[in-house]
Amino acid sequence: MILTSLVITIVYLCLIGLFILGFDKIALFKLYNKPAKTNFSVVIPFRNEAENLPTLLKSIKSLNYPKQYFEIIFVDDASQDSSVALIESTMLTEPSNSNIVANIHIIPNNRQTKSPKKDAITSAIKKAKHEWIITTDADCILPKYWLDSFNEYIQKNNVVSIAAPVTYIEEQSFLEQFQILDILSLQGATIGGFGINKPFMCNGANFAYKASTFNNLSGFEGNTNIASGDDIFLLEKIAKTHPKQLHYLKCEHAIVKTKSQPSWNALFSQRVRWSAKTSNYNNWFGKVTGLVVLLINLLIIIHVILACLDILNIKILFYILVIKFSIDFFLIYKSAAFFNKKHILKTYALGFIIYPFFSVYVAISSMLLGYKWKGRYFGK
Repeated sequence: MILTSLVITIVYLCLIGLFILGFDKIALFKLYNKPAKTNFSVVIPFRNEAENLPTLLKSIKSLNYPKQYFEIIFVDDASQDSSVALIESTMLTEPSNSNIVANIHIIPNNRQTKSPKKDAITSAIKKAKHEWIITTDADCILPKYWLDSFNEYIQKNNVVSIAAPVTYIEEQSFLEQFQILDILSLQGATIGGFGINKPFMCNGANFAYKASTFNNLSGFEGNTNIASGDDIFLLEKIAKTHPKQLHYLKCEHAIVKTKSQPSWNALFSQRVRWSAKTSNYNNWFGKVTGLVVLLINLLIIIHVILACLDILNIKILFYILVIKFSIDFFLIYKSAAFFNKKHILKTYALGFIIYPFFSVYVAISSMLLGYKWKGRYFGK
């Protein structure tokens, strides 16, 4: 048991250490006010998002990028609320000569597979006028210089796909702060993975790629039986075929903000949905990372139980906790500094205590249970 604990802890330490080194290898990208040259089709699938759409629409209106250089394609996934009417009414309140009105489209989702979101993105790309596709979500806030950031990066780099940063909006309650700590760790690992040339994660709320690349790779074909994963599985395909043209946009002006989950039950459900696709990863590095993270958290829980039963020396648990606490903090600190969230670190210690139990529960649930998403149930 002691030898196993030592091996798992050392492997985890090395893995997170690699992410820390990789994080620093991705240079911070700064804007230099280059003129707009790139045309974008922004794809936003939605289902019953009337509560969130006003904030998103407001941020779309505030985008600095010239309106004639982009279009917004909203894909309605059988909404049962006033989402469609809300988008249409917002368009009507704009001046008739406004470019933003002419470039906002609402299309229905053409359901073909078991994955509503993948179907929605595929439907939009078939209608898109422009080569560059950027996906985001209906509960997001887009920063003013969002498209400017992508435009300048594309002009300076030979890329076919760009992953970009995402964080949460709210940060008042402990639940919200816990989720921010969690996404900071995920974003830290994401950036770190790109930095060591092992990209294995991205977030569909801020993900760009060429339509031609999407079509040449047959889109989501091969994983449409899995409800989620529109971002990860496409990333895997691009990483395999265009490894040098897949980049991360580490730019403060490109950070998209999204809503955190309102309750612990909603958070568990979301994380189970995210975790459910892990076993279907084709990227060996992503699978190994997920396994190592699960093992270290499971190890901590086992050691807590055995120490309480006086079967194992509590000193071993203490050493594991100190190592994990320190290396995790180092990565999250770097991520927090980039996202301007260092004040959240005051809740790190409490979040660190809860996280192993949270993580293991989610992992086991994802193996055994289905989940509910947008009013639909997805079984195992």
